[in-house]
Amino acid sequence: MFDKILIANRGEIACRIIRTARRLGIRTVAVYSDADAQALHVSLADEALRIGPAPARESYLRPELILEAARRSGAGAIHPGYGFLSENAEFAEACAEAGLIFIGPPAGAIRAMGSKSAAKQIMEAAAVPLVPGYHGEQQDPELLARAAAGIGYPVLIKASAGGGGKGMRVVGEAAAFDDALVAAKREALSGFGDDRVLLEKYLTRPRHVEIQVFADSLGNVVHLFERDCSIQRRHQKVLEEAPAPGMPEELRRSMGAAAVAVARAIGYVGAGTVEFLLDQDGSFYFMEMNTRLQVEHPVTEMITGQDLVEWQFRVAAGEPLPLGQEQLTISGHAIEARIYAEDPQRDFLPSIGILGHLRTPQENAHVRIDTGVRAGDEVSIHYDPMIAKLIVWDTDRTGALRRLATALAEYQVVGVTTNVAFLATLAGHPAFAAGDLDTGFIERHRTALFPRISPATDQVLALACLDVLLRRTREAQQAAAASPDPWSPWHLTSGWRMNVDNHHVLVFRDNGTDISIIAHYRPSGYLLELPGGEQMASGSLDHNGDILADLNGARCRATVVRHNDDLVIVIQGRSHRLTLHDPLAHVGEQEDQGGRLTAPMPGKIVAVLVEPGARVAKGTPLVILEAMKMEHTIAAPRDGLVSEIHFSVGAVVNEGAELLAFAADGEQTP
Repeated sequence: MFDKILIANRGEIACRIIRTARRLGIRTVAVYSDADAQALHVSLADEALRIGPAPARESYLRPELILEAARRSGAGAIHPGYGFLSENAEFAEACAEAGLIFIGPPAGAIRAMGSKSAAKQIMEAAAVPLVPGYHGEQQDPELLARAAAGIGYPVLIKASAGGGGKGMRVVGEAAAFDDALVAAKREALSGFGDDRVLLEKYLTRPRHVEIQVFADSLGNVVHLFERDCSIQRRHQKVLEEAPAPGMPEELRRSMGAAAVAVARAIGYVGAGTVEFLLDQDGSFYFMEMNTRLQVEHPVTEMITGQDLVEWQFRVAAGEPLPLGQEQLTISGHAIEARIYAEDPQRDFLPSIGILGHLRTPQENAHVRIDTGVRAGDEVSIHYDPMIAKLIVWDTDRTGALRRLATALAEYQVVGVTTNVAFLATLAGHPAFAAGDLDTGFIERHRTALFPRISPATDQVLALACLDVLLRRTREAQQAAAASPDPWSPWHLTSGWRMNVDNHHVLVFRDNGTDISIIAHYRPSGYLLELPGGEQMASGSLDHNGDILADLNGARCRATVVRHNDDLVIVIQGRSHRLTLHDPLAHVGEQEDQGGRLTAPMPGKIVAVLVEPGARVAKGTPLVILEAMKMEHTIAAPRDGLVSEIHFSVGAVVNEGAELLAFAADGEQTP
């Protein structure tokens, strides 16, 4: 076994490899670009070396930089993870030439499967079932058009040298073939530097079922059963599960045997995945082989109890496979959901930004989270926007679906748009629960899976009000505790008015629409005038800042994440963004220069909470201004001294009026 390995990757897969290496006592070396200098995988590894600027083509995709890092660190082997250089035959050969063990298949096997056309010719010779199609090297447009006619429409045009949906077109009739061919070739050339294509019969409702295979250098080959990866968007997987729902045992054995035959046909060693299309009639066809560890490998680990990264280490070190085929069994059911920073409502466009708030479900025997990020990390433009893989397990599929729903409801991400709510809707769809799966599932159920964006519900608005009011109360209590006169009426936040019902008016902006809510103070909480009617609301903030709310007798827990005037209300895995229309909420921050706190709009002074000469802490409420039927608290921008107050209660002030003079500690009194 190795003493030290270098991981030629980043993010969650690098962290995943480190976890197994640490358990086995193997030291790890991480590599990182400038964008990843503070990344999680860098902090978890025993050593870390910089390899270049942020763009992958200048860092993670530079074999010579990876090899130099391995030389400098003294690592004896390189694990490529997936993506980047994991299926680069030249890199595998360069590792061998440098005296390093490549923890992956032989370069020849990578090359054999690197061209879809060549791979299908090999499979044809090995009697592995293939979708009817054209896999030849001739690329004359007229020849391809004749081949398409011979196959029968609809046909699928696919880039021969790549995957991920690039260079792929479905053609329903002969009249559309020429234009689709030009477009597919253009995209293939741009994405892979190779415009060759192949043609296949397009199956209208196939399932995408893949088999995990493993082979050692001693000639042993096994399969670790199947995964169903039919739920896809833009030809990329969204949910994966193992075993495949409704899989007959005889079909499982047949597909497993075919996958083992694929591995033997190319002299495979290590972890690989053979992907098949499974037709409605039970026929299956070889699609491609991924000569690496797959993103969705955790579901296989969960149902077999095996650590596939450990298997990779042992096989690469020359050891035999840990188990034989007859020793491998299936236990329970596992589902993986890929949590991405992307916007499902905008065709899954990636979302970039800072993960300002990140809270995940508790990991246990039923819930696993593979991630490469922490709260405060950035999802950048440079790499895949995956935040995490959420994997759940239970004794059967029904239990696993229940675990998935619960875990997604507990997954909180604020700062970027995510697909968490979409995943919950998808996993909760009756057809998915029934196992009615195929690669067109998302498109076929688009209406149900992509509902129109709804305005904030009364529940969301009530929770937003409670958050604002409870935080104001807590701030006032903290100010009172720090004050020489903690019983001063100026520390009250009850909205008290002489001869007037004590209340606050809160205005939230929801997708461009302003919603005014009147909060009347009551001994037991607040009576809220909401768009849908009145509700009694009460609650408290726990030590995490979560709201424990009682809304008309219905109790719930929610998280409200605030950034300036934006409030993101997260409840049951779904989030809604509102903006508190409070222009004075951050006056102190804006007027930190020169010790002046001014009114940015006309209003009336309804409370002065401090006296001249008072020393206050940052955040202490100083003045309350009523404007536009709302009350606004002006707080101390920093620790300091209130030297002078320019207006008394009841005074009407103009926009820009200096309300008081304030000197921060370390500054002279103005």
